[in-house]
Amino acid sequence: METLLCLSVALFAGLMLSRVAKLLKLPAVTAYLVAGILVGPYVLGGLGISGLGFTSMENIDAYDIIPDVALGFIAFSIGNEFRLSQLKQIGKQATIIGIFQALLACILVDVALIGIHFIAPDKLSLPAAITLGAVATATAPAATLMVVRQYKAKGPLTDILLPIVALDDAVGLIAFAVSFGIAKALIVGSIDIISIIVEPLLEVVLSLVLGAVMGYLFTFFEKFFHSRSKRLAMSVTFVLLTVALSMLKFEIGGIHISFSSLLVCMMLGTVFCNICDFSEELMDRIDRWTAPLFILFFVISGAELELSIFKDLGIVCIGLVYIAARCIGKYFGASISAKATKCDPKIVKYLGITLFPQAGVALGMAIKAEELGPEGVIVANITLFAVLIY
Repeated sequence: METLLCLSVALFAGLMLSRVAKLLKLPAVTAYLVAGILVGPYVLGGLGISGLGFTSMENIDAYDIIPDVALGFIAFSIGNEFRLSQLKQIGKQATIIGIFQALLACILVDVALIGIHFIAPDKLSLPAAITLGAVATATAPAATLMVVRQYKAKGPLTDILLPIVALDDAVGLIAFAVSFGIAKALIVGSIDIISIIVEPLLEVVLSLVLGAVMGYLFTFFEKFFHSRSKRLAMSVTFVLLTVALSMLKFEIGGIHISFSSLLVCMMLGTVFCNICDFSEELMDRIDRWTAPLFILFFVISGAELELSIFKDLGIVCIGLVYIAARCIGKYFGASISAKATKCDPKIVKYLGITLFPQAGVALGMAIKAEELGPEGVIVANITLFAVLIY
């Protein structure tokens, strides 16, 4: 009962605040995140009444399956933007922009934070600074997709935006794996080439292979059904199955094998939309079905935000430098590369701003960074602070 009550309160709060956001001309995503803070441990949940809100961070962790599944469907939807007909027109531009803006953000954040390390080494260690540079590459696909859908935005900017967001996360995963490996080496005092180079590349390649295989199987089984409801049920089944398989982790000959659920589900959507004749119609139905799931995802994300980090002035100052350096990197990286690839003037002017949001992927990196010990905790807190601001 308490679980259902808590979820219904979260959904209700998100929906009602979205009406307020509409009056203020703000995206609904903003309302969902604020709703999460209100039903989280620091406001309504702080009353300690079970079912009335999320009473603690441990209580929120019990709902982990919802963000996992929601991110799977979000990645699947973004994968559907990689239609070959579109990629022939924007593929080269999206690839160049996606890589350049992500790496520029990483470099600028690294330079700024390493500078802080030399000024105040007791506040920010070198491993933490390097790791945060990699976290800066990631853009939130969920927030971007939801805003595009809410305003029914269509044009050259949105056409190129979603493929860039997808590429952005692939680049981010590789950059984070390399930076995280270097950070660990600095702490331990020894360099491991396998964990820095081999494992991240394997993760990306194997994720794309698994997603492609699942995409072909999905399309094959989908053809056995003709009713819309059964096709929708099969779609949900395969996204859930793909998310589950992407959580597999094992070791072969000392090499750790793992998958990125985002990349796997993106590839699932990409293969499906390119080889299935009725993919567009089916995607429209899936988008309607997943609406409550996405609201819960953002409300839970808002509830997870650790508001106590505002008490530490050092974290706030480092966080502000991180945000400023990342935004400059994203904005000018997108603008310069868009101009160099002869994109539409509107893309050159506005694309950088659309790449500012951070959420799920960055938070995932931050949680992984906690393995570094005290340095990792600083990375997690600064990332949480940045997510709140974005």
